[in-house]
Formats: sequence, C-alpha cells, structure tokens
Amino acid sequence: MLPRIADSLSFLYLDIVRVLQDDTGVLAEVSSELHGRQTVYLPTAALSCVLLGPGTSITAPAMATLARHGTTVLITGSGGVRCYAATQPASLSTTWLERQARSWADDTHRLRIATAMYEKRFGAGTVPPGTTLQQLRGMEGQRVKAQYKILAQQHRIGRFRRAYDPAQWDLQDPVNLALSSANTCLYGIVHAAVHSLGMSPALGFVHQGNQQALVYDVADLYKAELTIPLAFSLHSSPNPEAQARRSFRDDLRLFRLLPRIVHDIQDLLDPGSDREAPDPEEELVDLWDPVTGAVPGGINHAADG
Repeated sequence: MLPRIADSLSFLYLDIVRVLQDDTGVLAEVSSELHGRQTVYLPTAALSCVLLGPGTSITAPAMATLARHGTTVLITGSGGVRCYAATQPASLSTTWLERQARSWADDTHRLRIATAMYEKRFGAGTVPPGTTLQQLRGMEGQRVKAQYKILAQQHRIGRFRRAYDPAQWDLQDPVNLALSSANTCLYGIVHAAVHSLGMSPALGFVHQGNQQALVYDVADLYKAELTIPLAFSLHSSPNPEAQARRSFRDDLRLFRLLPRIVHDIQDLLDPGSDREAPDPEEELVDLWDPVTGAVPGGINHAADG
C-alpha cells in the first residue's frame, strides 16, 4: 500500500528562498544582510509534499529530483493559504484514477461514496438507515455548529462564527486565521495522498466544480478531529497562522495521517479490494479492450503467419 507515501509523514513550507540541486541533494538557499547566504538541505525522500510560497524559485534539476522521489510540489499563496498548482510524477499507475472516474461518472456509485463520506464523519452505526444525502448535509452542519459552540465555551472566547475572507485577511480573529492556515496544510497533505494514488483532485463526490473538489471531500473527514480543535487552542496566539502550521506538522507522525488518508480513499472507492498498487518500474502500458477490459501492451498483436 504505497510504502513510500505511508513513510513520508511531513510537509515543508518555504518562501523567499531559492530551491536548487547540487552534487549532494536538493537544498534551500536564503540570503540576508544579517546572516549572509545560508543553505539547508531538504530530506526529499522523507517529505510527502513541499509547499512553495511567494518569493520562491526552484530549478529544473531540483524539480526532477522531487519528482523521482514522488514528492508532491504545491505552489501556494502566502503562509500556504490557497493552492494554485501541483505536480504529479509521470510514472504513477492509473489503477485508482480509473476506479475514481468510473465511480464519479455513475450517479449510483457517486451517491454511495458521498453518503459513505458523511457517515465516516459521524462514526460507524450512528446514521439511521435510509438517511438521504440532504439530511446528511443538515446533520453535518449541525454537528460542526455544535463543535464550534463547545470549543468556544471551553476556551472562553465567546460566540464564534466561521469566516474566510481573503480580502480582509488581517482583520479576522485568531481562531479563523489558525483554522484557515491549518486547513490549507491539511489540503496539502490530502493533495499529496491523492496524487500519490495517481488520482484526479478535480473529480469529487460531495464537492464539484473546482480543481480541488476531491481534496475538499477527503479533508472534511478529518477537520473535526484535527484542525478545528487545534485552531481553538490557538485563540490567544500572537501568530496563529504560523503556529497552526508548526503544530499541525509536528503532530503528523502522532496522527499517522498519510497512511490513514490513503486507506480511507481506497476503502471508499473499492471496499475490500486488493490494496497492492502496480509497480511503475515493472508495469507496461496496457491496451483497452471492451471484452476483457485490458490486454497487454508492448507486444505485437498481429496474427502469426
């Protein structure tokens, strides 16, 4: 089950640096009047994703090394807020992408997966049989409002209202700033997991109409457990955005989040299926066949004689 992505449990946010490759590896280089030029080598094989913020440049050899290690590179806004683009290694199998596309295009399968996503948030056995998708949306809304109320009371911060307005970013309260920052980091981790499976982040089952629809779907499974409590705990932080990123990153190994995300996605798409992904180093491109589904590629199919 994708041992590399399961072992790579962290992310790295960079801004105002130059990322390049030398004879030793990939490094980040920063220059300042006070300290001069400083370099830090990046543990690329141990990173699930690298978030490149404003003021960052990266060389082609460095990008090639990150791609070989299967590290997702995200181009983000300041502080990791918003994801503008992402890379995906070309060697990935399409096994899970094909399962995703078939389920997304079939309304019956899509409804099953969307319903299962909501049910995962509530816990096994807590959703009455026959509950409609509309009812599940309402139940989820009430659950989140109740969690906000309980956490606000615990931290004695008064009434809390979730707000996300990039145009008035600096005017938002610390909890909203921390929550937006932590959610963006969560999106980066989910994005890395989705890409590690070779899937499309654009084909969501609950969300739609956005290039990160599936990312939002999967991230919503974990917000109530991870990012929302973290954000409320930072209500008095002088720098809630940076603290949220550091705290979320430091807790990733404790959460064992990446292998959990990979398992949850696979379980939603194909419950009980074989979890072994084809080895991209050995796999040849197959040919589609309407009867068998696929026939081997890389061979001559002309009849003998």
